[in-house]
Amino acid sequence: MSEHDASRREFLRAAVGAGTVAGAGIVPEALAQTREQDKKSTPETNAPPHSQSNGEGLGAFLNRDDAATVAAFTERLMPGAPGKPGARDAGVLNYIDLALAGAYADLQDFYRRGLAQLDQYCRETHREPFVHLSTGQQDAVITALEEGKATGFTWPTAQEFFNTLRTHTMEGMFADPLYGGNKDFAGWRLVGFPGAQPIFTRTDMQSKQAFIRAPIIGLQAQTKKP
Repeated sequence: MSEHDASRREFLRAAVGAGTVAGAGIVPEALAQTREQDKKSTPETNAPPHSQSNGEGLGAFLNRDDAATVAAFTERLMPGAPGKPGARDAGVLNYIDLALAGAYADLQDFYRRGLAQLDQYCRETHREPFVHLSTGQQDAVITALEEGKATGFTWPTAQEFFNTLRTHTMEGMFADPLYGGNKDFAGWRLVGFPGAQPIFTRTDMQSKQAFIRAPIIGLQAQTKKP
């Protein structure tokens, strides 16, 4: 993994460690509200509504081409390395796909237009779509978006698109697995977050060490208890 990849990973990891993970995850309240609405309209089961799209992490909203672009983009934001899960490992694509079919449905046009503008920019700049670029070229494209230097973006703007993808990548990495990302608690293990434990002692709360007394569990495990 390059120094560029490592610095990007550490930026996102530090952002979460500084307080982004709160309670059982960082999913916006809207996602929780969507889950409550689904519970009212569907039979009660052990599995959460919309917990997955399909094995490739697409099908709820994203088509194959858009899913491939989002997967490549988020992996460059949170690249994997030996022993360190990245966006693909954590199922970030699945999280985004499900969110766009549910709580983030109002962002569907935002994503459609943003991905189309990204594709056009990459073709004009590098003669290839984003997914076919080298990692170095992909990083250059992402930097241009972040700095607002990518041309051809109207709505969303380049920076708006970058900021949204980065936010959703962090959510998919570190939210409760109930919402389709953070597969096998990959993100929580990365930052030493213990998950939705039933109780923490005063000593646990004051300790600066990682909580290791019990296994990492999520909200879905809690709801299965009588």
